[in-house]
Amino acid sequence: MKMAAPGLRHGMRRLLEVSAALGRVCRAYSTSQAFAEVLRLPRRQLTKLVYPLQDLEQHLAPDARSDLCLRVFDPSLEDLARAESFFTASPRNRIEYLSSAVRLDHAPDLPRPEVCFIGRSNVGKSSLIKALFSLAPEVEVRVSQKPGHTKKMNFFKVGKYFTLVDMPGYGYRAPEDFVDMVETYLKERRNLKRTFLLVDSVVGITKTDNIAIEMCEEFALPYVMVLTKTDKSSKGHLLKQVLQIQKFVNMQTQGCFPQLFPVRKKDSLYVTVSHHT
Repeated sequence: MKMAAPGLRHGMRRLLEVSAALGRVCRAYSTSQAFAEVLRLPRRQLTKLVYPLQDLEQHLAPDARSDLCLRVFDPSLEDLARAESFFTASPRNRIEYLSSAVRLDHAPDLPRPEVCFIGRSNVGKSSLIKALFSLAPEVEVRVSQKPGHTKKMNFFKVGKYFTLVDMPGYGYRAPEDFVDMVETYLKERRNLKRTFLLVDSVVGITKTDNIAIEMCEEFALPYVMVLTKTDKSSKGHLLKQVLQIQKFVNMQTQGCFPQLFPVRKKDSLYVTVSHHT
């Protein structure tokens, strides 16, 4: 499906009904105070947060590039609230660190579906996962300014819903056994349902990203791309990266969903990513 103005206008109509939607959301889900405050933001700020690619709409006319297959993530407020509820710790929804492993046979044997986050060193993976667990303060996700901080596969329980796996970063300062560790996991982990591949919006898809993409393709894994650090790119540069990545996805991949998830390093609300787990 192409990225079309009607889809974004549909999103705008939703935002025009924020007041009514807020009431429905609060009745349907137990939202946090922080999320309720987000929903009360002025329309322009809320639009920018929920639809971060909206500013590029005029450059993504549906008939301009017939060879591209473009989609935007268009969540409802109810979708966002439901996603937040997954990551909100409570006695009935336990969110916790489980264990770490350097080999698949050391990984916990769990019946729940798994999602994993993978990306090159310093792409912002640990920061994103830390933000996802912001409503579970007991869960410690270590974030470092130095690339290659994560050396093991880290497993986190997200209630009864799924297990989230933080994979070591590839590229600079990757663990020596990175390929054996990650390739074996991606190839043999039977309950792996979705892989989130993080790509830096400043540099785009790198040679090391291509290696990870090739593994996902070879093992026929369903995966999506997450475009990180979009607040560090100018609109023109971001537009260029979006077009290049979407063309790459459409022309050179089979298992990648034709949908890009943009996130900003400074955002505190990343629940849009969790909706597609």
